[in-house]
Amino acid sequence: MRKIAFIILSLLLLIPATGVYSKGSAPEEKISLVFAGDILLDGFVGDQITRYGVNFPFAKVAPVLKKADLSFANLETPVSVRGKAAEKTFAFRSRPETLGGLGYAGIDGVTLANNHILDYGQQAMLDTLIHLDRNKIGHTGAGSNIEEAFKPYVKTVKGKRIAVLGASRVLSGPSWHAGKNTPGAASAYTAEPLLGAIKKSAKENDFTVVYLHWNEEFKDYPQEYARTLAKQMIDSGADIILGAHSHCLMGIEYYKHKPIYYSLGNFVFNKSTRGGEKTVHSMLAHFEISGSAVTGRITPVKIIGGQPNFMNEAYNKEAIKKLNGLSFNAKIAADGKVSEKQ
Repeated sequence: MRKIAFIILSLLLLIPATGVYSKGSAPEEKISLVFAGDILLDGFVGDQITRYGVNFPFAKVAPVLKKADLSFANLETPVSVRGKAAEKTFAFRSRPETLGGLGYAGIDGVTLANNHILDYGQQAMLDTLIHLDRNKIGHTGAGSNIEEAFKPYVKTVKGKRIAVLGASRVLSGPSWHAGKNTPGAASAYTAEPLLGAIKKSAKENDFTVVYLHWNEEFKDYPQEYARTLAKQMIDSGADIILGAHSHCLMGIEYYKHKPIYYSLGNFVFNKSTRGGEKTVHSMLAHFEISGSAVTGRITPVKIIGGQPNFMNEAYNKEAIKKLNGLSFNAKIAADGKVSEKQ
């Protein structure tokens, strides 16, 4: 018996030495992120919600959004019943109850840094923050002051802090910019405080995603300033750059092995008479984090009646072909996997 006990004790002592159960050798848990483009809950989409319910716009895509550890999008509308419409071609305002659809879809957070968040003034913008908080939806890119506007949304997933920071290079004048003591959106018209906010986030969090509203509407390629700014943001510590505002898909570029998705296009949105058919083509951008490695893939989506839909193989093949044509040093495989060209 003493001999058997000695053998068992010896085996137990060997386990830490071999690293079989040591925490350090355990495989890193994979973290899944998914990002969508512009969400509007007013206009035609608002009418569809009135007719079919708040969950209708997300019915086809909700299972995929819910499955991810973090789901995020651009909310291209204030949410309020107050305020006066700005004098501009398109001024949006969505009803508070419509946010129930985002909760149903599993969307964790949204960026508010865009050219519509102050369509009904500062009060409606501040109401938006309250309604998002009530619906337990995180937000970034706008706030009661500049510090709050540049504060990233942060979610801890499997022990890792994932930050998403929103800012906009498309705003309707300086009065829309958040100030020291004034409400507004996080402005990307100047390098600071944007780059400083990214550096701060990179120090405090494990991964930093920057979601920018930039470039020109209905254009296929980013402006030169955007390509330069994207690289500056990565140099400042950003791990992933995502874009919106063009209302159509743009290509993908890598810089220092980090991805830049210049535009995710629309997601839940009215069909544009100005932009035509290209505005109904969309995609979801998926990222998987394993240790310090980040891999990406896309899923093509088509907006039908204000509702994003997953499509068949033929549609996906055509969408990927177009994205490959628009991209710089990135390649999208037939299964949607995105990689850097060697």
